[in-house]
Amino acid sequence: MATLTETAKEYTPKQTLNIADLEEVSVDLETLDDEFEVEETKDGQTTTKVVKQKVIEVEGKRYRVPNSVLNQLKVLIEDNPSMKKFKVKKSGQGLNTEYIVIPIVKQN
Repeated sequence: MATLTETAKEYTPKQTLNIADLEEVSVDLETLDDEFEVEETKDGQTTTKVVKQKVIEVEGKRYRVPNSVLNQLKVLIEDNPSMKKFKVKKSGQGLNTEYIVIPIVKQN
């Protein structure tokens, strides 16, 4: 049995990475539904809210796929159905986060 101190030192919070953390992403990766709970306190009342998100799994790690990335990817695939890979650039933080989806074109 471990002490609270030992357990705390070994604890790593569950964290979902972001698709922008990857060098490149294949359009053929499977998306998964994921959800987590967030506690919110308003007027002294604490409530639990379930947040749903899409994720992809790469080498055993989960990466969140923001809806704005899915929307941009949809447009790119409509214009270029043979596109196989892309990358995502992220700027800003929190509610001011913006994503740019960039197709990766193979050079011959």
